[in-house]
Amino acid sequence: MRVTVWNENRHEQKNPVVAEIYPEGIHGAIANFLREEGLDVGTATLDEASHGLTDEVLDQTDVLVWWGHLAHDEVADEVVEKVHQRVLKGMGLIVLHSGHFSKIFKKLMGTSCDLKWREADDRERLWVVDPTHPITEGIGQYIELEKEEMYGEHFDIPTPDELVFVSWFEGGEVFRSGCTYRRGNGKIFYFRPGHETYPTYHNEEVQRVIRNAVHFVKPVNREYPTYGNHKPIENISEK
Repeated sequence: MRVTVWNENRHEQKNPVVAEIYPEGIHGAIANFLREEGLDVGTATLDEASHGLTDEVLDQTDVLVWWGHLAHDEVADEVVEKVHQRVLKGMGLIVLHSGHFSKIFKKLMGTSCDLKWREADDRERLWVVDPTHPITEGIGQYIELEKEEMYGEHFDIPTPDELVFVSWFEGGEVFRSGCTYRRGNGKIFYFRPGHETYPTYHNEEVQRVIRNAVHFVKPVNREYPTYGNHKPIENISEK
């Protein structure tokens, strides 16, 4: 299975706090723990040609992991369309944290994907609300993060196909923080935590969720449906 971790890689260049937490970039940190799972992992960033998502890369990608924040508008529409088509044809997509505002997530959801937010070092408790779900394998009743950015309801997304995690924050808000969707042949998982100035992606339980999610959203081996005008399968009798 081939995984591509995409990150705009801007905070790491601008903010020394982020660079210290993620010296290889957020994409590098995620790629490293996915490689420990025995996965074939590559990375791509915004400032590469085609944002690192060339036709060749996308054609070879089974699961795409997406992190973005500062530069959603800089992602070319033609690249978004290519990713969209790949998801419909079966590529898995994991959207992390502020990727909720990415062009690709909004296109797939068809809503604003807006929410409330606050940077105030809130404690976050991500409650497992579907303990039967494979994404929660190896996770206890909840994951507790000492400090995170708050995201609060209302989160303007379609009703999830499956709700896996709900977060509670120290300031009192709650949030649907682990949601799955199916679009065409593809599966999508949105996972909330991961603000750039906190070491969230070094947390072993967060890593376990993302590893589990990669296996959950991986493509199913089946052909993409045909659409449009179609010849009959059986002979049509003359009336």
